[in-house]
Amino acid sequence: MYQPPHFKSTDAAIAAELMTRIAFASLVSTDDAGFPFVTHLPMHLATNDGEFVLWAHCAKPNPHWRYLRARPQALVTFLGPHAYLSPQIYPDLARVPSWNYLAVHCKVEARLVEEPGEKDVLLKKLIGDHEPAYADQWRGLGEEYQHKMLAGIVGLELRVKEWECKLKINQHRPESHAKLKASYSVGNAHERELAVWMDRLGMGA
Repeated sequence: MYQPPHFKSTDAAIAAELMTRIAFASLVSTDDAGFPFVTHLPMHLATNDGEFVLWAHCAKPNPHWRYLRARPQALVTFLGPHAYLSPQIYPDLARVPSWNYLAVHCKVEARLVEEPGEKDVLLKKLIGDHEPAYADQWRGLGEEYQHKMLAGIVGLELRVKEWECKLKINQHRPESHAKLKASYSVGNAHERELAVWMDRLGMGA
């Protein structure tokens, strides 16, 4: 990911917060012909001895797990709130439009999770993130149904080897901050979230 210094964050807590809040990520590796292959998946973030680990699963008919078994290195990307940046925020006219966004990229090493008990544990991590009350319904479906559903997925343990976090909210142009924040504060959901991040980063005060 292209990382100008003024947009680069090395704060692991911010990266973890974004990955947890966004949750839905793009898993990117290559197919057998060497062409990029992408699967969009919800992911659970865990911390293991200070390292990030992402947990996910894909449908068994999806060939991505076979590609990962052959080539375990992959990229996981999380795209957070993003919004148009109008040149009208600048005091001078010699400016062009741009786009603001928050993103985290992770270089990962994949391990397939194929044992039913371990897959069940993985599913409960995701259920706990998004609908804890569903755990009772899942248990009530019976072992035969559970085993059938578990047989239809392949779990993924994705150990994060390197990560990058980019917070692009026009930090390098302080003359635009007040007007940008005012505009974002009354905008759509993405824009309002970026306005909150501007506050967190001490911008637009």
